[in-house]
Amino acid sequence: MSIVSRIAHSKSTGIAHHRSRWWNELPLDFHARTEVFDLALRDRVQVGMTAIGDIFTRTMAAAMVGATALPLGFTRGRLKTLEAEGEFYGGFADRRAREEFFTPPESRHTIVRSKALTPHFPPTRGRCEDLRFESTYRPKLGGFAQEHADNTRNQTAHARHWFHDDGPRPTIVAIHGFSADFYRLNEWFFALPLLYELGCDVLLFTLPHHGPRRGTRSPFSGHGFFSGGISGINEAMGQAVHDFRVFFEHLQHDRGVKTIGVTGVSLGGYASALLAGVEPRLAFAIPNVPLISIIDLALEWRPAGDMVRALMLMKGLTLPQLRRYLAVSSPLTYAPMLPKEHLFIIGGVGDRLASPQHSHELWEHWDRPDIYWFPGSHFLHFDRGRYLQEIAKFLGSLVITPKK
Repeated sequence: MSIVSRIAHSKSTGIAHHRSRWWNELPLDFHARTEVFDLALRDRVQVGMTAIGDIFTRTMAAAMVGATALPLGFTRGRLKTLEAEGEFYGGFADRRAREEFFTPPESRHTIVRSKALTPHFPPTRGRCEDLRFESTYRPKLGGFAQEHADNTRNQTAHARHWFHDDGPRPTIVAIHGFSADFYRLNEWFFALPLLYELGCDVLLFTLPHHGPRRGTRSPFSGHGFFSGGISGINEAMGQAVHDFRVFFEHLQHDRGVKTIGVTGVSLGGYASALLAGVEPRLAFAIPNVPLISIIDLALEWRPAGDMVRALMLMKGLTLPQLRRYLAVSSPLTYAPMLPKEHLFIIGGVGDRLASPQHSHELWEHWDRPDIYWFPGSHFLHFDRGRYLQEIAKFLGSLVITPKK
């Protein structure tokens, strides 16, 4: 076991997902299970207090998604084609066809750089620039092509880049969570000053349908991620991987960066864990409070979970079927392409938005790399200073950052 925190879970219950069809083998009550930890009194108090805030936020977010996004993803017309589309994506998952679904960009892209006008963190001996390019991603499902094209703002990919004047330096690409794309928030959350002072450059990557990629009629950032139903979620992750690779190639070929890794929080943790399974050029991956199955997460999020249950009842679908429909874009479907010494997971004991069993299952799937459990929730990370020290130690062990 490679638990590097003072807190540990009490037992291991995961299965070897990369050697099986996890959508059939993950327990049906996975979303309702409670992870057991050995906690001191102070930790129990912190976990209990912060978990309450998560439950409130989860309920509000579930109501927002359930009222404005899920109904668009499961209209009468979509319901007619749901199973056919699900089988289309399920076929990729059955074959573990990562190269077939996550095809590399077909051509080089022109990256436009401009000076960032409002960086909360102005780098010393370096610069901060905003990057964008026109994405050439094309949905794998032909029937989704028009809907994908209709969101014209989503076709422009965005990122913000902090880099040293004496580069190129090893670069960490950070990916935000659902509806949490604000650069200033993520500059703080990912501790960019620390990573920068460790000697790294940093690029904040904006997920599809978020921030400036949000559709003109979307009521909130990230709305389009779920309003497209099964196809929309899978294609959004397909585009995320595609656009990440464009930025990767820009850093590698145009900027001369030799070492590039990824970290992400929540939905960004999901994306960073997925990238560890499909992108062989990564040097490391650090998912933070990740999720591993969107459909199981939805079942925890009431009232959105009630809508999913109603859908299952209406269409006669089972939970394993719905998992399989989304499995092509889940990190559990693919064995990691990095050695476990290059993988590091951060999980929250009191997390009630991406419950700790998600981090635990990813840990098992990755053959138990280093994991740090902090006594906090999805948003309030007690012991953050300690896990940042562990991240610095982890990067130093990979010779990503120079030894002091």
